[in-house]
Amino acid sequence: MKRLVYCFAFLILSIQFVKAQSSKVLFVGNSLTYTNNLPELVEKEAKRQGIKVQSKMLAFPNYAIIDHWNDGEVQKLIQSEKYDYVVVQQGPSSQKEGRQMLIEDGARLQKLCAKHDAKLVYFMVWPSRTYYYTFEGVIKNHKDAADMNDALLCPVGEAWKAYFDRNGDFSLYGRDGFHPSPKGSRLAAKVIVDTLFENDETQTVRGSSN
Repeated sequence: MKRLVYCFAFLILSIQFVKAQSSKVLFVGNSLTYTNNLPELVEKEAKRQGIKVQSKMLAFPNYAIIDHWNDGEVQKLIQSEKYDYVVVQQGPSSQKEGRQMLIEDGARLQKLCAKHDAKLVYFMVWPSRTYYYTFEGVIKNHKDAADMNDALLCPVGEAWKAYFDRNGDFSLYGRDGFHPSPKGSRLAAKVIVDTLFENDETQTVRGSSN
């Protein structure tokens, strides 16, 4: 019995030790990432859960993964800094060209991340309200890209759709019907933190938002 108690105590201490370590996260994306400063929201959500996160953002308007690759800055950052996670994001990518970019350009990043002990993570986004009917394509193409490239997937788009389907409330969108409102970015941050750190709240988060 004492041995069982000791093992349980050791497990608790180990979990607390892991949470006390600081994880470095590089966000690579476009305006869907820098709107409302998503990396900062991720740091705040992680802190709320007792997790330390240091983030850096590399994001420019209308950029896809290939644009970052062609610029060369993302390679320099991954090679020079020891990141635990590299979270990549591009547009909705529901069509053939976007799917190809997710998979092929993501594969380039995956090789680089593996070489430098970082984990590639896809940030699944969402379509604009105008193209809401493409939502299933957005979800499928991100899932396929993550599977093909042995990457983690933060299913933010899926969480948004679950929220819309359940509540009939489109307040996760900002005024332009595409970029996230503060509420939408907060939900994105929760899904990202829960995915990266396998928090038990994940299943609840995917269907709700503050």
